Amino acid sequence: MKYILSIDQGTTSTTSILVNAKTFEFVEKSTLEFQQIYPLPGYVEHDLNDIWKSVEKSVKDVLKKSAISANDIITIGITNQRETICPFRKNGTPIRNAIVWQDRRTISICEDIKKNGNENIFVNKTGLPVDPYFSGTKIKWLLENSPEIQNAYRENDLLVGTVDTFLLYKLTNGNSFATEASNASRTLLMNIDSCNWDDMLLSIMDIDKKILPEIKDSFTDFGKTNGLSFLPDGIPITGILGDQQAALFGQAGYGKGAMKCTYGTGSFILLNTGTKKVTSDSGLLTTVGYKYSNKIHYALEGSCYITGAAVQWLRDGLQIIDNSSDIEKLANEIDDLAKMQHIYFLPFFTGIGSPHWQPDAKAAIVGLTRDSKKAHIARACLDGIALSINDLIDAMKKDTRLEITSLKVDGGAVVNNLLMSIQSTVSELTIIRPEIIETTSYGVALGAGIGIGLIDFDQIDNLWRKDKSFNPNDKELNFYRTKKNGWKSYIQKMFL
Repeated sequence: MKYILSIDQGTTSTTSILVNAKTFEFVEKSTLEFQQIYPLPGYVEHDLNDIWKSVEKSVKDVLKKSAISANDIITIGITNQRETICPFRKNGTPIRNAIVWQDRRTISICEDIKKNGNENIFVNKTGLPVDPYFSGTKIKWLLENSPEIQNAYRENDLLVGTVDTFLLYKLTNGNSFATEASNASRTLLMNIDSCNWDDMLLSIMDIDKKILPEIKDSFTDFGKTNGLSFLPDGIPITGILGDQQAALFGQAGYGKGAMKCTYGTGSFILLNTGTKKVTSDSGLLTTVGYKYSNKIHYALEGSCYITGAAVQWLRDGLQIIDNSSDIEKLANEIDDLAKMQHIYFLPFFTGIGSPHWQPDAKAAIVGLTRDSKKAHIARACLDGIALSINDLIDAMKKDTRLEITSLKVDGGAVVNNLLMSIQSTVSELTIIRPEIIETTSYGVALGAGIGIGLIDFDQIDNLWRKDKSFNPNDKELNFYRTKKNGWKSYIQKMFL
């Protein structure tokens, strides 16, 4: 029996999964969390050595749990947290911590670009607004502010890439310095029409192309494993996708019109627009879904920076729950929604993404009274997640003029039935949860299968299976219609 190994390197954890290379059935997974680093308010970093160790340990663990030999792995797929920037030397050694996609330190750089009248150049060439979320300003900050980075650059020993590039470099022992189009499309440096680094954008950012990886198709030959202690030499790496694009792929969303929402650290809606690039008038992003056989497939994307991370804050910050899964039971203690009418949890810990793009916004809980308890905060948190995502759905409807009646969902938080029910009622849609909620890692396993020729696109539809649907609660519709108006009012008053 042969297997596909999928490595999903996320914001708070790394997951490795094994998929049967013949039947494409999910076999086993292993997930390991790693440390989040907050040097200053608004700063978010990861130790690249921690990330690499989590990859090694999760791969070893999934092989041990499944009693499968590493020699039976025939291909590897990589999916990753996007926009996070990893600086390392040509020997693969990290130079300093990675700057995470949630990091806000480059607000002033973004403001300078806007003041100089260059924002429209970036929007037109990349499909992205100028925002600290994206990778390019992080690279510029490193080159301007980090002595270690400046020294490595002078010594011609600096390489910079997103997480996929760092992992690929390490897996191949430095033989492959590359990325692919969906990840590169999140950097503010790639021309979305050609999928090449754009000389004008590089010039504005003052970034030398020589420190950046080669941009390749999403499903192709990226190189082979070499010199690893936990995997044999010679395993081809044939699929790489940014995590949200991988989740869309795992939801059988390779074709035009497919849409999904992933509930992770943040939440992201992607709508496949096919080979046509669609420009948003409602604060959504135009991005690359995937690139295959030199053909670019585009997507519209809405981004909420903080959703699952808000639940983690209740666990680790306020310590009102012991485990993230406890929030459902606690929130269910609210038996009268009238008690929640004026309580709003605005989970903007790292700014607002789509559709408002306010990088300096801060989180807030409003409407509390003396009788407010832990359960009210827990329920308000779930409401806030659903209301944030509903803003993205409204923007999708406005941009596409499609009558959206259902939404496929995935990610760790979708096991929360209460959250799914709230989302259905808030957005007045049918929410559809698949059997395999690890669609990010599963999606790039499918991509690696395509890259090595194990599967064709038209076979993917038969692999997707529904677990459960959630429909709007008629008794709560009026409550949430009122709640949506209050939500919009608070955002307008506090942040816009």
